[in-house]
Amino acid sequence: MRKHWLLFTQTVTIALALLFIIHTLKPELLPNAAHNGVVTLHESAAPAGALPITGLSVAAKKAMPSVVNIFTRTTIRTPVNPLLDDPRFRFFFGDRDNTPQQRSSLGSGVIVSSDGFILTNHHVVEAADQIEVALADGRKARAHVIGSDPETDLAVIKIDLPGSIPAITFGHPETAHVGDIVLAIGNPFGVGQTVTMGIISALKRDHLGLNTFENFIQTDAAINPGNSGGALVDTNGNLIGINSAIYSPNGGSLGIGFAIPASTAKNTMEQIMQYGSVTRGWIGAGIQELTPELAGSFNVDHPNGVLITEIVRNSPAEQAGMKTGDILTAIDSISINDWSAMLDTIANLPPGKAVAIKLVRNGTEISLPVKIGKRPKPRDQ
Repeated sequence: MRKHWLLFTQTVTIALALLFIIHTLKPELLPNAAHNGVVTLHESAAPAGALPITGLSVAAKKAMPSVVNIFTRTTIRTPVNPLLDDPRFRFFFGDRDNTPQQRSSLGSGVIVSSDGFILTNHHVVEAADQIEVALADGRKARAHVIGSDPETDLAVIKIDLPGSIPAITFGHPETAHVGDIVLAIGNPFGVGQTVTMGIISALKRDHLGLNTFENFIQTDAAINPGNSGGALVDTNGNLIGINSAIYSPNGGSLGIGFAIPASTAKNTMEQIMQYGSVTRGWIGAGIQELTPELAGSFNVDHPNGVLITEIVRNSPAEQAGMKTGDILTAIDSISINDWSAMLDTIANLPPGKAVAIKLVRNGTEISLPVKIGKRPKPRDQ
């Protein structure tokens, strides 16, 4: 009896050892345990409604051909010192090399039409003497600037290439929500086209001091130097933003990146493509945020509106009778609560249009007709 028992235990031990070895090294030889309500480790059980991993690769594959690498070269000319022409100076100090220096930089861009128009950042192509564009399929071409808008940091350049040029599909950033998954595509540090993933961290970011007109999409998708002008796309591969800036004390990604909404970019792009520049409304008034303390000093119960602090001479504001100390509360029935709202509202009005501007002056509400002027060009444009 004892002999049979030892034989049985040895057989069970050997069987368990073989089962363990097969489960570890060749699990596919085992029967599918899912029939017993158990899921083996090599199988994935995605919850209902979860985004398939392949969905992101499809979105990236759709958008990547439309994102280009941009290489620029700028000639830096050092002012010539008059002493360099003095023979006595040259005798003691020798000849000085005053050869112009070449500076190269990297960026990204997005093809927006099949005839070669590319949307990028103003700071990517600013003052560039030479622009070269490299497509994702390896083709390269020289580009020239169609127009630029420093106030939104956007520019349009164009290439001429035979064959098909893949244009991106514009999405709808106005329907985006915080938490939506996004992909950032560009050429960080010149390593080549790269795709990073993150979410939308915030919407309508302004007061950052980056551009005159700010309405940024904030994302934690990694954006690094060289990504500027690249695409921020949704999970369908559609463009929802142009990557523009990052918050970083050391130049690397800290998960705080900013993209210009595609709706803003499209409006600016269409004006540049049609007119070569962007035309905006202007009244010529300097403004300041109306704090509760300022509102109290001007006998205003609710701090709604902006404080007029400056009137430009011969401007539409002066011609309409606006004064410093007025509190602007509405433009054509559109309530104004901060300086950003006022700037955007006036900029979107066509020059020459007459509008009614509501003001509070010395505690009394008044309305003045103002004829919108044309916003002056920035000095660096």
